[in-house]
Amino acid sequence: MNVYILVVDDEPDVEALFRQQFRRDLRAGRFHMEFAISAFDALKRAAEVRDPALILILSDINMPGMSGLDMLPKVRADHPNVPVIMITAYGDVETRRKAIEGGATGLLTKPIDFAQLRQEIDTRLEQAA
Repeated sequence: MNVYILVVDDEPDVEALFRQQFRRDLRAGRFHMEFAISAFDALKRAAEVRDPALILILSDINMPGMSGLDMLPKVRADHPNVPVIMITAYGDVETRRKAIEGGATGLLTKPIDFAQLRQEIDTRLEQAA
């Protein structure tokens, strides 16, 4: 089974960082990672998912145009079984509350703890198997 993780962030260096952190997994084909530079692009990509199983969405909160928090209910409506983890530089209580109330599975703060994220991905891979 092909599994698919969608990473949404407007920062151009995020893709290179994620690809470097998960390079062994990506080379081994454990999962595929797609990247969207806006919430609008993410909604379009998530809607196009057919063959690979979308198992996780990781989204920045603060983005121009539509924020990750604004995108959250839209993606949850279309993909209610896909966990969404929000990523923010501001891990304050109010941001966490808004993310969880909006349907996020969790909230990661920047800089990202990639060991914690790897555990989350491993859990999602086990559930998809």
